[in-house]
Amino acid sequence: QVQLVESGGGSVQAGGSLRLSCVASGYTYSNYCMGWFRRAPGKEREGVAAIYSATGFTPYADSAKGRFTISQDNAKKTLYLQMNSLKPDDTAMYYCAAGTLGAGSWCLRSYAYNYWGQGTQVTVSS
Repeated sequence: QVQLVESGGGSVQAGGSLRLSCVASGYTYSNYCMGWFRRAPGKEREGVAAIYSATGFTPYADSAKGRFTISQDNAKKTLYLQMNSLKPDDTAMYYCAAGTLGAGSWCLRSYAYNYWGQGTQVTVSS
């Protein structure tokens, strides 16, 4: 059974930083997407950043480029999202996801994913 458990969310002021973590268990696929999504109140879920395991390709949403960095520690089976220069618009529930239904840049699409975590809240105040 695949489980994804996020942590690291919290409340910060604009300009601050947070690092989200997602520990994966029970996941044994070889070629897969792992990614971070977010959903703000009243908005649709948005792909923020992802990694495609076969190539190491890391697509980012335009809103995340230059500020967020996704990384993965395979030994620890942990996915990270380092978020710098946070803005109030970054306020959302952030979800970790893993899946085999997509590849490359399609890893930013929610339909690439089979499994989802429960989410961690990020709140950025001005």
